[in-house]
Amino acid sequence: MKISVITLFPDMFDKVFNQSMLWKAQDKKLVEFELIDLRQFGLGPRHQVDDTPYGGGDGMLLKPEPLFAAVEDAKTRNPDAKVVLMTPKGKIWDQARAVELANSGDNYIFICPHYEGYDERVLALVDYQVSIGKFILTGGELPAMTVIDSIVRLIPGVLGGETSAEIESFSDGDNYEYPQYTRPAEFRGMKVPEVLLNGNHAEIAKWRAENAPKSASEK
Repeated sequence: MKISVITLFPDMFDKVFNQSMLWKAQDKKLVEFELIDLRQFGLGPRHQVDDTPYGGGDGMLLKPEPLFAAVEDAKTRNPDAKVVLMTPKGKIWDQARAVELANSGDNYIFICPHYEGYDERVLALVDYQVSIGKFILTGGELPAMTVIDSIVRLIPGVLGGETSAEIESFSDGDNYEYPQYTRPAEFRGMKVPEVLLNGNHAEIAKWRAENAPKSASEK
């Protein structure tokens, strides 16, 4: 899988893409990342990428020319890629969509808006509009990192165990993963449930099913 990212802040991605499972996926040649600096496609001597909105209003919008040029440039190296726009107006991201995109066989180009938003004509380029929740961030970089991580870790061969992805929270609808423990068996008076220590796999499976949360904790 090849993932191109169009952003005004490519340095934000360096550490993220070169750690943990994202680094492992690259090391195994399962994914290739490309960072594209939108400023390179800006207009004029100052490489302008934004302008004031027609009709008035606060803030600045990303101009269409740099975004179109950046996507078209990315497609010279990633020609069949699907374009993903990070936007609060997009469909809320979930595990089912992560599985879908991880197994689609597609490559992707992520657009990370900034400032007050983007010229609406950019949507002519876009295959998926994605949001990570009903809240506003400064830009699309952190949401893009989140979505990319959720996709890449599901590519076969990235996670260690064959069933690791299958038993995680949300892998079966809205179900949450059961509580888990590791050594020591007792820590500061808190004990691991006895059933997990007895080696009876049938009883352990039953306990896990009964103790998997049905909703998110309010704590």
